[in-house]
Amino acid sequence: MLEVMVKEKHTGRHRIRRIICQCCVRPILTALVFIVVEDGDVSGRFEMSFRLTKLPKGNLYENRWMKRSGSADLPLHGGHVPPWLAERMTQLGTAIVEQIVLSYGPSEFLTRLSDPFWFQSLGCVMGMDWHSSGITTSVMGALKRGLNPRFSEFGFAICGGRGRHSVRTPDELRAFGARTGLDGDALARTSRLTARVDNNAIADGFQLYLHTFVIDRSGEWAIVQQGMNQTSHLARRYHWHSATVRDFVSDPHTAIVGSPQGTILNLVDARASDAQQALLKIAAQPIEGSIAEARKLTMPAHHDVRADDVDLKRLGAVLAVAHKQELRDFASLLLVEGLGPRTLQSLALVAEIVHGAPSRFSDPARFSFAHGGKDGHPFPVPLKTYDESLSVLRRSLDAARLGQTEKVEGFRRLDRLTRMVEEEREPFANFDEAIAHERDISESLGGRTVFDRMRSRVKKRSSPSQLDLFR
Repeated sequence: MLEVMVKEKHTGRHRIRRIICQCCVRPILTALVFIVVEDGDVSGRFEMSFRLTKLPKGNLYENRWMKRSGSADLPLHGGHVPPWLAERMTQLGTAIVEQIVLSYGPSEFLTRLSDPFWFQSLGCVMGMDWHSSGITTSVMGALKRGLNPRFSEFGFAICGGRGRHSVRTPDELRAFGARTGLDGDALARTSRLTARVDNNAIADGFQLYLHTFVIDRSGEWAIVQQGMNQTSHLARRYHWHSATVRDFVSDPHTAIVGSPQGTILNLVDARASDAQQALLKIAAQPIEGSIAEARKLTMPAHHDVRADDVDLKRLGAVLAVAHKQELRDFASLLLVEGLGPRTLQSLALVAEIVHGAPSRFSDPARFSFAHGGKDGHPFPVPLKTYDESLSVLRRSLDAARLGQTEKVEGFRRLDRLTRMVEEEREPFANFDEAIAHERDISESLGGRTVFDRMRSRVKKRSSPSQLDLFR
C-alpha cells in the first residue's frame, strides 16, 4: 500500500490517494505494475512498466502480475439449464478442452478462456442461449463438473462459482496450493483483488455474483467473473489472466526461463524512485481517461438470431462443407468417419472452436448453428446430432490415448478445409433458408427446448377429459 499526496488542478486542493500496487519482474528487469487507485471521489485501475537497476529479492512467485483481457455485456436473463442439456454440455466442454490440450498444451486453453469472444462462441456451440447472461454460469459449471474430477489427467482446477460458491474460492485455492506446492495464499489474494477491482474500483454499476478461478498445476490461471446491473438489465462478464498466459490476440510469447514470476515490489525503497514518480504522474491524471479495455463484446437484446448477427460467408463455408456431396465426402475422409451432413455441420464448428484464430470468433451467434439453443433460437437443440458429435469426439480422443492421432488431427484438417472453401469459393449462406431447414428437420433429430415440458403441461391441461365427452 502506497499513499501519495496529489494536487488537483481544477481546485488546487491536495488529496491523499491510496494506491494498491502489485507487480512482477521479468528476466529483462522490466517491472510491470498493476495498481488500483482509490480516493473519496474516483477510483480506477492502470498498468504501467518501468526499468529497474536491480532485481528485487524474495519469492518470485508472490503476487504474480495479472491483466484483464476483456469483457462482455449480455442481456440479463433468468431461467435454468435442463438436465438433458447440462449433462451434454459437460461432456462436450470436457472433450473440447481435451482436444485443445492435446493439440496445443494446457496454456492454450487458458489463453482462449480469457477471450470474451471465444468464450461466448464456446457457449453457443454447447447449445446455450446465444446471447444471454446465463451462458457464463452454465459454461463454467459444465467445465467445473467435467474437469475437476479429471485433475490428474489435465491438471486444471476450477474454483468458485455463483453466489455462495464464489465465497469459497480462497479456501479452494489454498487447498489447491497445498496439493500442488503453489502458494495458495498468494492465489487467494489474487482472487480477492480481481473481484475487488471489478466490484468496487471500477464504478460501472455492476455487482459481482459469479467468480470462477481456473488454474493449472503449473500456476498459470484465468479468471471469469460476472456482475449484474438491475437498472439496465444487463450482465457484464470480466476476463482476467496471469502474466504467463499470452493474450489470445497477440503473438505467442517467448519461453520464460527461471523461477516462477512475480514479487511484491517495495515502492518506498530507494531503488524504486522511478516507479514512485511514474505513479505520482498517473495518480494526478483523470482516472476515467486511463482505463482501457482490451477486448469488448456487446451482445444484442433480441432473442432471435438474425442475419446481421452472423458472418454469412463463414456460415456458408460450414454449410457447403457439410451439405455439398464432394466436400462432405472429403471432410468425412479427413475425420476417418462416415458422417451425415448434419453431424458434419456441427463438427466443423466444434473444430473451429478448437483450432480457430481469434478473428474467427467475432460473430459468436454463428456457432449456435452447431447444436441450436435451449430456448429454441436459432432452432431447438438436435439431441441426436449432439450425441453423434459427442461420439465422434470421444472416439477420436480414445484413439489418441492409444497413440493413434489421425482422427484428432482430422479436426485440424477439417478446420483448414472450411477456411479454404470460404476463401476460394466465397459461399454465402441463405440465412432464412438455413433456419427453415433446421426447423423442418428438428423433430426427426430429437429437437428439444427448455419449453417442451411447459408446452406438454399446457397441452395436457387443455385436452378434454373423459367426463367432458358426456357434457
